[in-house]
Amino acid sequence: MIDKEIEDLRGRKRKKINRGVYLLPNLLTSASLFGGFYSIVACIDGKFSMAAAAILVCAVIDGLDGRIARLTGTTSKFGVEYDSLADLVAFGLAPGVLIFTWALRPFGRYGWLAAFLYVVCGALRLARFNVQITTIESKRFNGLPIPAAASLVATTVLMFYYLGRGEELAKHITILILIYLLAFLMVSNVKYYSFKELNLSQRMPFRLLVGLIFLFIVIAAEPTVTLFLLSSGYVLSGPVMSIIDRRRRLRSKEPQRLEERKEGAWFRG
Repeated sequence: MIDKEIEDLRGRKRKKINRGVYLLPNLLTSASLFGGFYSIVACIDGKFSMAAAAILVCAVIDGLDGRIARLTGTTSKFGVEYDSLADLVAFGLAPGVLIFTWALRPFGRYGWLAAFLYVVCGALRLARFNVQITTIESKRFNGLPIPAAASLVATTVLMFYYLGRGEELAKHITILILIYLLAFLMVSNVKYYSFKELNLSQRMPFRLLVGLIFLFIVIAAEPTVTLFLLSSGYVLSGPVMSIIDRRRRLRSKEPQRLEERKEGAWFRG
């Protein structure tokens, strides 16, 4: 009887503990959500470069909150759902408002429909990720991650200002094509490297540390150009690797096809 009461008390304590939330990762997620909201406000005020920079800050925070949660053992179902909602605002809605107010407004209805297409494809990408999180290989993402798509949008805006071409007509066509491309890649089955193997709590090769230090120096020297090239390179890496993998599979099947042809010719002979 006493043992049963003790078990009941322990069960109540567990339930009380489960009602709480982990502060550190969820505070970082809240910071990412704040950055997305600030980006939207900056777009309304016409501060497009600030809006783009805020999206990039959100991308950095988004990369930290998940890793910190895994390192500290503070992952939770609440954190996963909250992170998805914050990502939709920071990397879906905020870039959508940015591209419309900065470049797509002259297209009228077609402009805001293109921006909405980006947002809805980003939402679908997040929903699919949450459903497939336990069934897809952890080394690769299925479709372009929405933070990567938002980062390319933000760095493209900053790159136009860096080149001094923020007011030219070319940006309207460039952004329109870019938006349709990103929307397609987010809902596609193109595989992207996830970088989840890069575990900061484990020993890594010394050359990796040297490479990262060199990368930080390059970013510090030319942040706009470097971040644009990194974002573009990652977005293009998916289709390029898909083509390479497909060619490898075709080459591996060639000997088998030759054997089948030889056997067929032998039977006919």
